[in-house]
Amino acid sequence: MTITLFDYWRSSAAYRLRIAFGLANLDFNAISVDLLTGEHRGDENLKRNPQGLVPSVEINDEVLTQSLAIIEYLSDAGYHHFLPRAPLEKAHVRALSYAIAMEIHPVCNLSVAKYASGNSDTITMKSWMQNFIPKGLAGFEGMLKGGGKYCYGDQVTMADLCLIPQLYNADRWEVDLTPFPKIRAIAANLYQLDAVNAAHPDNFQP
Repeated sequence: MTITLFDYWRSSAAYRLRIAFGLANLDFNAISVDLLTGEHRGDENLKRNPQGLVPSVEINDEVLTQSLAIIEYLSDAGYHHFLPRAPLEKAHVRALSYAIAMEIHPVCNLSVAKYASGNSDTITMKSWMQNFIPKGLAGFEGMLKGGGKYCYGDQVTMADLCLIPQLYNADRWEVDLTPFPKIRAIAANLYQLDAVNAAHPDNFQP
């Protein structure tokens, strides 16, 4: 199987997939799409991803978009199970994943934060992130059931793939994680995994 990942090194969504491929022992070729220069809005990327986003993944000539959909595909296709099999447990993992990918991530997207800070005399990129990231993480902390090494039990799930990139962003914007002991404990366990460390943005910086 040939996998090509069109990503941007600091993209949270692409970061999720790099971890997923590593845990599934799937080799991939990463091709950078530079968000800062607007390459994602160019014709070549729009053909792959009509939303003008990253990541996109080409697997054996089939192009997939949206990181959570790709992670679920990897699970459904049997490459690695990032979701529990039981419907109720699967719903819990999806809820945790969505709490980050659909609540924190969109409002802290680079384009959103730039627009907000660029149209205000008082809002900066940092103040925007420091306002919204802790609120989102507080909710996520409250959703964690506890009792396992990771977000849901002792198996890495899609929720963990969402958490690690969000914590990278929290660190980047100097968000205090002291109020979130469950998250910090889970992160410490995840950082012991080779696949998590190998997917770090510093390893994919152009």
